[in-house]
Amino acid sequence: MTSLADVVEIRLTRVKAHLVLETELSLIDCGYAGQGSRIGRAIASHGRDPASLRRVVLTHGHPDHAGSARELALNGAAILIHPADGARLALTWRDVARAPSRGGLFAALTPEPPAFEPIEDGQVLPLLGGLRVVHTPGHTPGSVCLYGKRDRVLFVGDVLQRRFGKVTFASRLYSDDHAAARRSVKRLAQLDVKTLVFSHFAPVEDGAAEILAELAARAG
Repeated sequence: MTSLADVVEIRLTRVKAHLVLETELSLIDCGYAGQGSRIGRAIASHGRDPASLRRVVLTHGHPDHAGSARELALNGAAILIHPADGARLALTWRDVARAPSRGGLFAALTPEPPAFEPIEDGQVLPLLGGLRVVHTPGHTPGSVCLYGKRDRVLFVGDVLQRRFGKVTFASRLYSDDHAAARRSVKRLAQLDVKTLVFSHFAPVEDGAAEILAELAARAG
């Protein structure tokens, strides 16, 4: 659990979403399909109306991060995702059969939202004092990290892992282009980071800058 006052961790099936409790409610990632009611209960537990969820910011389009985006969109939330991943969510099983790929398979497993708002590198989103989009392709073409300068926090999605307590690069097995994913970490090392927030692991709140610098030096 992160120590950030306005950020609440929601534990979903095999992944975590992060709820930002400000005047406008925002959610970072949303788990597999069918998690909408669970997210709604978590929002209600903090005295807020689930129907008031303003936006869902997706770090990438894999089904464990974007699977409930369609459901939440139909309930009124805006879905924000990098267009390289947003467009790929339109892939069907027929498309995958014609041109099989790991990325296509994951996209076909993710219900396509009725619409999405594209987010681009450098864009600043109106939450947590300004959350900057950092495009970090490799795990997926549209993977992004989200950097909050005010709190020196970095939401890394699946661009980084924390295996057995050690922070390392994105999963080779689940990444479209592992070499590119490694190179993307060089961008993160340029940021002033105190806290790393992961989607599948406990946050790092000590030595984050040194960790990023060490990974960047090994990135290739």
